Amino acid sequence: MAQSMMKKIVASSACLVVGLTRRTSSRSLLTASKTLNAKKERDLPAEGEITKSVFMSQSTDIFTNLALEDWMYRNMDFTNHHVMMVWRNEPCVVIGRHQNPWLEANIPLLNEREIALARRNSGGGTVYHDRGNLNITFFTPRERYDRKYNLELIKRALFRGFGIKSIINERQDMIVRDKYKVSGTAAKLGRLTGYHHCTLLVNANKADLSRALAKREHGIQTQATASTRSEVANLAEMDNRITVDSLQTAVGYEFLRTAALSLQDGGTAQISKQRGFQYINPTDDWFPGLAEIKNELQSWDWNFGRTPVFTVSRTFPVPAELLAPSKVYSATQELVISMSVEKGLIDDVTLNIPPGLVESGFHGEASVITHLKGKRFTSEALNALQDAMLTRHVGNDVRKLDDKEQFVAKCFDQVVNTV
Repeated sequence: MAQSMMKKIVASSACLVVGLTRRTSSRSLLTASKTLNAKKERDLPAEGEITKSVFMSQSTDIFTNLALEDWMYRNMDFTNHHVMMVWRNEPCVVIGRHQNPWLEANIPLLNEREIALARRNSGGGTVYHDRGNLNITFFTPRERYDRKYNLELIKRALFRGFGIKSIINERQDMIVRDKYKVSGTAAKLGRLTGYHHCTLLVNANKADLSRALAKREHGIQTQATASTRSEVANLAEMDNRITVDSLQTAVGYEFLRTAALSLQDGGTAQISKQRGFQYINPTDDWFPGLAEIKNELQSWDWNFGRTPVFTVSRTFPVPAELLAPSKVYSATQELVISMSVEKGLIDDVTLNIPPGLVESGFHGEASVITHLKGKRFTSEALNALQDAMLTRHVGNDVRKLDDKEQFVAKCFDQVVNTV
């Protein structure tokens, strides 16, 4: 239905053909970008004076697309021009601004598969993206931010284009067949501009999604925002005709045919008044300063260093062969490692060593533990621990960790690399 609609619209409106094929230049975007009015109450245009565009990003890099989203939020004036941006990414995990990546994602798996982890500027929970997702961002003036309006547009597009019925639940997730989540949502509201974005699962790799977002018992205590896990489905499971491209077309036309401030369907007459679909190339040539924003968004300090303070505590049974051989212990001998982490850096470490390990010769000198402070909560901490323990073997013919030190190092590795 969406494809046939496109043919009818192109035939009836020559101006839309231009909108579908021309590429927006940096000059036109910067012309639209104005010095925003700082008044608390602005004179906003009437509904009929507002035009709409669908921007289609030509990048599939998560950091580039998040930077583009942020650039538009910072620089463009949406008073008279509402924009829906559609974009997709190579495999990645995207966490909310106030979340803990070690709590939300399978970090070792992401590192192993070189899957990017990105922290976005909006709140909300963690999502998995790949080329089977369609991501949508709606930009408006803050006063005209309307998440319900946006979700209703998508809901209409699914039904008009593919006959798929959906509901919006109390968390404003999009649900199909009464229980399967196909879209999550988040937003950022500034003083003058607001945006609402969501991702739609079309034919995403659900096995990779599940593995990338796998949660385990890891002993983390934090006030960071936690994601709510839901049973998900791909829209292609509802109708195998649906693809990311066809859904992009359907939602784009639904956006263009609907009045700017109400859900009134204006059909092809309304579409002919809009600026249509426009390819955009997210580079510094088009969007001056974009690279600087991207560099910040892909930095370790942003993605991990912005994590709210947390503590982690893990307990490890000590193998019998590492205990003092002449002793019999009535209680299980356990090594307890506790850390506090601030800005992604280890702030404090406590090592509770059981008597059996002490009596077998391991003492865990304070100098070894304090050597970890200030290190990143990554393999950097493990390397620092091993180096500190090796300094105790200076003068030996062979500098290597003994069995007890290897056990402690392995426990630290499980704390920082498998949480």
